[in-house]
Amino acid sequence: MTTRRGALLIAAVATTLLLSACSGPDTDDHVTDGRTSVWDENAGAPEVSAFMNVTVPKDATEVKGAVQINPQEDLYILTFVTSEKTAEGIAADLHPQEPLKAEKVDFARDGDLFTHLGLAEPQTLKGARSAGVCPPCVNDHRRKKVQWIDIYVHTLKDDRARVYLKAF
Repeated sequence: MTTRRGALLIAAVATTLLLSACSGPDTDDHVTDGRTSVWDENAGAPEVSAFMNVTVPKDATEVKGAVQINPQEDLYILTFVTSEKTAEGIAADLHPQEPLKAEKVDFARDGDLFTHLGLAEPQTLKGARSAGVCPPCVNDHRRKKVQWIDIYVHTLKDDRARVYLKAF
């Protein structure tokens, strides 16, 4: 009987240790333990633009960019307001296999990236047109480090449009 109690006690202690090893303390978004995403506080629009090899137009306003550091692939986001024609030119310069097209509003896709910049997520905006491209797949040698770029163009007023770019 004593051996059985000892075995149960050892099993209980082992279970407790195992469970506590598998769960960590409550953490916030600023912990960089390799399992969480954090925003690079030293990266902005210039760094994102350089990574994507996308030139922000001289007439652009409200230029914002950020880099989200992730365990597997970092995400680069860039946004600005420019003319509708310039926005469409930027999309064409990416060489997407399909032209910009309107998509159904999707509130469940891609999480919260642009909200970090104080903006709505582009896929949630009615009338936003999007395209995506794999630069290596279309032999875009200017973007060798980039695996994928999504572009959204959301028409505003007075021939202006907000461009949203996301790359990894």
